[in-house]
Amino acid sequence: MQEAFLHFVWQYQYFNKSALSTTDGAKVNIIYPGMHNTDAGPDFKEAIIQIGNIEWRGHVELHIHSADWTYHKHHTDTAYNNVVLHVVWQSNQEAKRADGTILPVIELQGLIDERVIFDYKKLINNPSEIRCEKQLKQVSDITWLSALDKVLMERLSVKAEAVKALYQSNRNDWEETAYQLLAKNFGFKINSEPFQGLAESLPYKIIKKHAGNQLQVEALVFGQAGLLGQKSVDEYEQALLKEYNFLKHKYNLTDRLQAMQWKLLRLRPANFPTVRLAQFSKLLSQTPSLFQNLLETGSAKDLKKLFKIQVSEYWQHHYQFGTYSEKKVPTLGSSSIENIAINTVAPLLATYGRYVDDQAFVDKAISLLQEMKAEKNRIINHWSVLDINVATAFDSQALIQLYNEYCIKRRCLSCNVGASLIRSK
Repeated sequence: MQEAFLHFVWQYQYFNKSALSTTDGAKVNIIYPGMHNTDAGPDFKEAIIQIGNIEWRGHVELHIHSADWTYHKHHTDTAYNNVVLHVVWQSNQEAKRADGTILPVIELQGLIDERVIFDYKKLINNPSEIRCEKQLKQVSDITWLSALDKVLMERLSVKAEAVKALYQSNRNDWEETAYQLLAKNFGFKINSEPFQGLAESLPYKIIKKHAGNQLQVEALVFGQAGLLGQKSVDEYEQALLKEYNFLKHKYNLTDRLQAMQWKLLRLRPANFPTVRLAQFSKLLSQTPSLFQNLLETGSAKDLKKLFKIQVSEYWQHHYQFGTYSEKKVPTLGSSSIENIAINTVAPLLATYGRYVDDQAFVDKAISLLQEMKAEKNRIINHWSVLDINVATAFDSQALIQLYNEYCIKRRCLSCNVGASLIRSK
């Protein structure tokens, strides 16, 4: 028996309430069980409980054994003085508040429907990572969709908190925040850290002053990336180096990255950091206001148009400085653009929408995910094997959240799907 199960039973009132009484025989009528509290303090807040002829308004605390009240030191914590009812699986000890008053206790053992206990044990004892995988066909479409809606919004909220923290560290500058987020995403995991370091060492306000001048933007980006002047292998690199040295002195740029920080191992040439930096430079030079452009993106089609980048002539036939390629270097692919939309644009829109209290931006973020193809990874493959339809990024993002935050952490009772499988029939 787990305490989480008692929380579930109390929240949905899945026990026999006829002739309900405390352990000392007082009649109990549950008018309102309270709001489930996931933060510190009593488990259910603002409950309304009638005990005998008196109606009490306060909190409810749940434990497996009544002795846990003392074990958890609630008897010395004044925050628990407003607890009006102690709900336990088994009563084995009297419990007192910090003010010395005795707590009324309800014992649930023997009151819970055996079918609910059986379904709970069947689910919780399954050793699979996704405990309900053999029962998924029993779940209604409405329950499944509500579960995905819930966890998708949770995932967006978590990402929005990270974006908000970055925004605050940038002194409430949305342009700088959008620029740094986008830079990190251009690293596509393997080079996300150096890309992030590059953006932090090269303020967007400097880039904006040179928007429209491809050579100068490339000089700033490749120079701060620490990739100029290694060998001075050709005229183009020399031209960038000359321009960078001038701009570095002009803006007093420091904290330049080292070439060794960029990873090449096991990367396809199209994903080389030099190629990504060239694409990033082109985007910066042709987009005077990144943040405004992202906010005004009306659809996935618009976004793909914005990121369909044609790099400078040099980088159309070079994967690295000094090495000419007869084959034209490919542009930023659809899957890469979708990755940027999912991990940068949608969280940015959601964060901004919450900040300015405009649901339209949050809705736009969700709509964008619904238009994008689903991601492909180990977690999504696992769901696909279970015949779960994963058509869009909305689906894949929701399923990643469901897997990481509920399935792996065994939070079945907090999941709409898991809860539906053990509710009273």
